[in-house]
Amino acid sequence: MKSKFMFSTGIENSYPTIMVNGQKQRVDELEKTGHYEHWKKDFALVKEMGIEFLRWGPPYYKVHTARGQYDWSTVDEPMAELKRLDICPIVDLCHFGVPDWIGDFQNPDFPQYLAEYAKAFAARYPHATLYTPINEIFVTAMFSGQYGWWNECLSSDKAFVTALKHLCKANVMAMHAILEVQPDATFIQSESSEYFHPENPACRHLAHFLNEKRFLSLDLSYGHPVSVMMYKYLLENGMTDAEYTWFHDHQVKARCIMGTDYYITNEHMVHADGSTSASGEVFGYYVITHQYYDRYRLPVMHTETNIAEPNAVLWLQKEWANLYRFKQDGFPIVGFTWFSLLDQVDWDSALRDPAGNVNPLGLYDLNRKIRPVGEAYKKLIEDWKPVLAEEAFGIQTYL
Repeated sequence: MKSKFMFSTGIENSYPTIMVNGQKQRVDELEKTGHYEHWKKDFALVKEMGIEFLRWGPPYYKVHTARGQYDWSTVDEPMAELKRLDICPIVDLCHFGVPDWIGDFQNPDFPQYLAEYAKAFAARYPHATLYTPINEIFVTAMFSGQYGWWNECLSSDKAFVTALKHLCKANVMAMHAILEVQPDATFIQSESSEYFHPENPACRHLAHFLNEKRFLSLDLSYGHPVSVMMYKYLLENGMTDAEYTWFHDHQVKARCIMGTDYYITNEHMVHADGSTSASGEVFGYYVITHQYYDRYRLPVMHTETNIAEPNAVLWLQKEWANLYRFKQDGFPIVGFTWFSLLDQVDWDSALRDPAGNVNPLGLYDLNRKIRPVGEAYKKLIEDWKPVLAEEAFGIQTYL
């Protein structure tokens, strides 16, 4: 029987497209980290860590080859191996990119395509009951439609809102589609938890606007009413009232766990000229997660965190202390994740520069040698798993 509390890690599987010298190029972290070649070893490392839950997803752009057509060759064996090892996958269906034939997140047909894929996946692998339909919707929409970094590489509020509404609709439609064939499914949104600090009084209005904007992906996905300011912003940038109302009519919040991702880069300073910069950790995980919980009142899982060596062990201790304090204060905390199992590649440039820079963020390096934070996380799991079992809280308690 699986533990109620979900100690987890993940296999980093980003695959956006970027522009390199005027040409579109696919980034594939599964390839860069050697997972395609070493996936059996990687799953064995998860087992050795004592981890029972793994955020893992196949490359969407390789599997969904055309409408109604799928190539399961990169999925069948790994899913069977996870089942054999008794590792529960948290299936990551869409992680920052789409197949070439879909184009990008400006495509209004994307929600239907993802829903079809999600239903086909759930039907093929009936033992899978935990899903992240779309990873970090807010980040995806910002990096693709607002910053001009990925996929459509656009930089406007209209492009952001267009990407956002399509991503959120795809998220909701995928959940409905999965429930049609897997009624026991639970959905763990993995969403970046952000905060914007005003540098001085002149920045207060913009900081307030950005602190409302950060909620939009979950507001739409959960059918939560947005503020008047955000409603006007959405309508001014291409969303219709009918599109907005659709989310309230189709929400499946009761089947959801709110996954919050927190890194030292998640807090921002807002400057007088309208720009923002990284502020570092000011409030920290506890305060910001409390804000998200107050808004949505859902079970919470810390679905992503990391920091580079040599600060990783201290950061792990800090994040765990924040999360456990949250639990002690009576909030429904159901899981914790160090993301990811392996070091990552080129995240120092947000994947925009394919330089091959290895970022020492994993529990293991790319030679599959355990890092100090891996040793620390393994010990943390060993120490805390029996304690948390006695305290009897978790996913089964809240859903």
